[in-house]
Amino acid sequence: MRQTEFFLKACDPKTLTVGQLMQDAVTRCSSRTDASTIAHMMTHRNFGSLPIVEEDGTLVGIVTEYDLLQAMLDGRDLRKVLVTEIMSAHPVTVTEDQTLAQVADLFQDRYLTRVPVVRNNKLVGVLARRDMLFGYMKASQYWS
Repeated sequence: MRQTEFFLKACDPKTLTVGQLMQDAVTRCSSRTDASTIAHMMTHRNFGSLPIVEEDGTLVGIVTEYDLLQAMLDGRDLRKVLVTEIMSAHPVTVTEDQTLAQVADLFQDRYLTRVPVVRNNKLVGVLARRDMLFGYMKASQYWS
């Protein structure tokens, strides 16, 4: 859930932090998951990507729709492909203390849709463009 959903007072939208904007209830998979399972989760839950974490929560990669489609186009059987074979290792990440202004530029410059949020290399949330827009609009309702 996003903290911005509970805003009751005015604030400058540009000062919102990733910690306020991000979704903290994140579906994740382990590095031992097969691509077919990931594809099933993503299509049934309408996700565009899933973070891949170790047992201790350390982020090791992210699998996107693009990664899965590329494996399919390459003729690979997704049931026999481990996520580590197709994931993007070392994805772009952000931290909870970064501001909306800082991450908005990152999203635009890198053409990102969503990024994992980490604290000490551990996954603590995901921030999507939609979360930034929601937070901006919610704060702006009270900001004038």
